[in-house]
Amino acid sequence: MAVSLRKGQAVTLKADQYDLSKVTFGLGWKTAAPKKRSLLHFLTKKEDGIDLDAVAFLLNSNNKIENMGPPLPDGQPALTGADIVFFNNLRHASGVLWLTGDSRTGSDATRDDEQIIALLSYMNPKYHKIVVVVQIYQGLKRQQSFGNVEQAYIHAVDAKGVEMLRFDLARDREYANCQAMVFAEIERIEGNNWEFKAIGRGLNTDNLRDILKEYA
Repeated sequence: MAVSLRKGQAVTLKADQYDLSKVTFGLGWKTAAPKKRSLLHFLTKKEDGIDLDAVAFLLNSNNKIENMGPPLPDGQPALTGADIVFFNNLRHASGVLWLTGDSRTGSDATRDDEQIIALLSYMNPKYHKIVVVVQIYQGLKRQQSFGNVEQAYIHAVDAKGVEMLRFDLARDREYANCQAMVFAEIERIEGNNWEFKAIGRGLNTDNLRDILKEYA
């Protein structure tokens, strides 16, 4: 039976208990029912749909991203070809971390809306942690936040299909102004074991570069 986690809790993923050669971190959510629409809503044609994007990045032992991608003309890192997987960089160059699919509404209750695949058993030892973030695309512009999202979760399934854990994010007033969320951290511990930490930390930005500044 999968371990059910609450915010702030952690569980060890033991290599002698689970097959960590391929772990699927599935994320899902539902959009909260919209409030009664006003005439202004129809005049501005404001969209109710929320497009959430999963992001995962690899950190070294100093909790930093080593490779942010080549510099752009403006000096900013490109983020592509980096230790980051997101909608513009779906697969890590090492082949041990990638994203699959992109649901723009979170309306399909029969499956995960997005998945992150990690080959934990084959991860280069220089990578000590994986951080999983979910951001709302154009959340600020569309005046959307995690206050508009409900039944958000992340769960982990090993290579043999065993569900190891599940973290359901409680809908909370503190997320009403957050356009991104640090959902979880998966940290390498002794041997080939890893620890999954349920974070649930809201961020007041929908800009990936802003999110990554903490780890640059």
